[in-house]
Formats: sequence, structure tokens, C-alpha cells
Amino acid sequence: MVFQTNYKGFIFDMDGLLIDSEYLWRRAEIVTLQAVGVPLTDEMCKETMGTRLDEMVAYWYTKFPWTGRSREDIGSEILSRVTALIAAEGQPLPGVIEVLDLLMAQKRSLALASSSPCDLIEAVLVRLEIKKAFPVVCSAVNEKLGKPDPAVYLTAARKMGLSPGQCVAFEDSPAGVASAKAAGMSVVAVSRETEKDKLSAADLVLNSLEEFVPLLS
Repeated sequence: MVFQTNYKGFIFDMDGLLIDSEYLWRRAEIVTLQAVGVPLTDEMCKETMGTRLDEMVAYWYTKFPWTGRSREDIGSEILSRVTALIAAEGQPLPGVIEVLDLLMAQKRSLALASSSPCDLIEAVLVRLEIKKAFPVVCSAVNEKLGKPDPAVYLTAARKMGLSPGQCVAFEDSPAGVASAKAAGMSVVAVSRETEKDKLSAADLVLNSLEEFVPLLS
């Protein structure tokens, strides 16, 4: 894909793309799930990268059923832990602020389409001081299915008043890329924590959003 300047909508994933939070998610998941007997490791966490919290918990429950605590309770604890970690340690990833500033200066339509719950999205936007960049914010929690289902991206495009073909999505996980492609959007993927071959369905794969800055100038 040669990036074209005629896209009207720019829709961003959040975790691992805008904020360096994947390692914080893994810390929260490992501590919480190991306590109920799931032998979760840092590498294993990558199996559910980009998926919705409830779907991630269900995935590990299917593989390692536990007793004594509900899946909802486990999910709430993970969310509480990761929210606290983000509030204390969360940092924007390279190129994020520059890309958002350029897009806002060019008066492009921006949206966020994340698998994370709304409260966590709010915590990230406040921590990074980028709330003003996203007049449209969509969480897959409000959809019947999370990524890789296209619903959250279709909702974002609809709220922007655009067709999917007028939008480009920014992702960092295979599930996210699949979601945006299924919605009919062009996709720019960032491969910071994902092997590039696993993102090959994207139209353009970059090492970081820093590499996207010159394409907007």
C-alpha cells in the first residue's frame, strides 16, 4: 500500500499501539490467573493479544478450568490491576503524539476502536493527555463480539459518518488487523511486539508510528 492522502477517517486501536500497555496487561493477567492455577507465562499471553477481556478470560478458563472464583470476578481483578498500572506507569509509544498532532492540524476525522472496557480507555486518554484527539471513542465491550469481529470498526466508521472504505485503521495485533480488514478498511500495522509475518494481512507494516509521520507531511 502506498499511503494516499484521500482517506477521511483515521481509526486507532489503543493497547500496544498508542500506549505501551501490553506488558502491563501481561503483568496483571499473570498475577491474577496464576493465583487460580493457570500456568500463564509472558509468551502465552500473546495468544490473546488484541482480544476483549471477557473473551481472554474465557479462553484461559477453557484451557485451564478453575474453581472458587467466577470468570467475571477474575476479569474485574485483571481490569483493576491494569488500570492502576496504566495510571502509574503508562507512556505513549514512539510517534503517537506526533501523528495525532499532525492529523488534528490537518483536520482529519479521528476515532478510537479498542477492545478495552470504557473505563480503561478513559484512563489511557487522560494519562496520555490525548482525549481531545478522539471525538469518537468505541469499545468492543459494547458489541456482541470483540475483535477479530469487525463490529467495533463498523461502529466507529458509522459514528464518524463515513464508509469503511474511506477509513484507514491502525493496529498492532493479528486479531485487530483481521477486524479492520473484515470491516472493509485499509490497515496500517505496527509490529513492535508482533512478528511481521503475523501482520501480513495489513496493507502496510511499520516498526513504529514514527515511520508514519513523514507520510502525513
